[in-house]
Amino acid sequence: MNNLEERRIRYMQDGLPIRLGGLAANLARIVSFSRNPANKDAVNSLIEESKYFIEWTAPEAELQTSAELAEIQINLAIWQQNWDANWNDSMKRSEIVQQAKHYSNSILQKSGLLDQK
Repeated sequence: MNNLEERRIRYMQDGLPIRLGGLAANLARIVSFSRNPANKDAVNSLIEESKYFIEWTAPEAELQTSAELAEIQINLAIWQQNWDANWNDSMKRSEIVQQAKHYSNSILQKSGLLDQK
């Protein structure tokens, strides 16, 4: 079994709220890691992993959440299309950071984890 398949199996053991929380955490890591220009490859890896998290999670989410996840996945792929140029352009990187922060907050809210006491 390859590493990706092992990761998928492990990820899918958690319930939907925890998986959404994991995706939100990954998106938050994109924000924090992007503060250091030396983290280009790490951020790109987080983006790639987040795309898989979405692929594995969206089918079980409510329709509106699935649609938002699909939009996020598309934008993650767009960011990666010209990754070197996007990373090296401080304004573009700032836009990516702001969007990732928004996505993280939105997905965390939809996870319901903030409502648990």
